[in-house]
Parts: sequence; C-alpha cells; structure tokens
Amino acid sequence: MTEPLPGDFALTTIRGITGRAISAGQYLIGDAAPVQHAMVYVGRGDIVQAMPGGAELIPLEEASPVVAWSTGHFDLDWAQRAALTWHALALVGTPYSFLDFASLALERFHVRPRWVRDYVQSTGHLICSQLVDEVYRRAGVPLFDDGRIPGDVTPGDLWRLIK
Repeated sequence: MTEPLPGDFALTTIRGITGRAISAGQYLIGDAAPVQHAMVYVGRGDIVQAMPGGAELIPLEEASPVVAWSTGHFDLDWAQRAALTWHALALVGTPYSFLDFASLALERFHVRPRWVRDYVQSTGHLICSQLVDEVYRRAGVPLFDDGRIPGDVTPGDLWRLIK
C-alpha cells in the first residue's frame, strides 16, 4: 500500500453489528460497497473522521482498518493538500446526524422532499462521507461533477471514485 499523504481520504470497513447495519442500509438504497466509513488523513499519523459524538481527530492506528486510500487517484499539489488538511481540522467537533442517512435514502429513491434536503443542509451536521466531500469542496477540489448537491455522498460513492 502507498503511504497516505495529507489530504488523502481513506475508506474502511466497520466490524460488528454497526458495520452490518450500515452495509444493509447501503444495500437497501442501491449503494452496496465493501466499505462503510470514510476519513481524511491530516498528516503526522492522524485522521479526522465524523462520528456520532462529533467529528474527531484521532491517530490513524485507532481508526478502523483501511481498505483503500485515495492516494494517487487525484493530482493534488501541496497547496491543495494544505487546504484539505486545514479544512479537515476546522471541521473537528462538527455534529453528526443520523437524519442525514434518511435523507440520503430518500434521495436515492427519488422521493426526498425539498424541505428535508434543505433542513439537512441547514444543520451543518456531517456523516463520514459528507465530511470527506465537504473538506474537498471547501478546499476547491470537488470530488463529483455529476450535479449532485453537496453532501449527497455515501462511502460507496467515494469507493467508486477510486476503484
């Protein structure tokens, strides 16, 4: 495996009942992927990840085992990597919301009311894949150019970007 560089994102599996529940949810919305979690590497062995208690900065060694890194999939210069790192660190403490999962499911089934989308966006809460997407968007390195609104991203969407 290539060593990650600051600003790269990682995709992981989550073990146990939580991982199985997330996998089942991803499957039900047509987003099956071998990963259930995403995080951003900020250098010096640390990552930023969204968790139910809020986004946190932790050592990579304490995170779930990495399945895939974005390393080498995007042509990022050091200024972009610095911006990605800065924005990831700035999001530490951002609240998490399980409602975002429901909003993503409604979007995938094409039945999400605009008020749900607007409410979810207005809260500023982020699940793991949304955090990665938001970091890249804020740094001026959009990951998706398919017309989706910011935050309509799952770990499976990130997986398909790098696989």
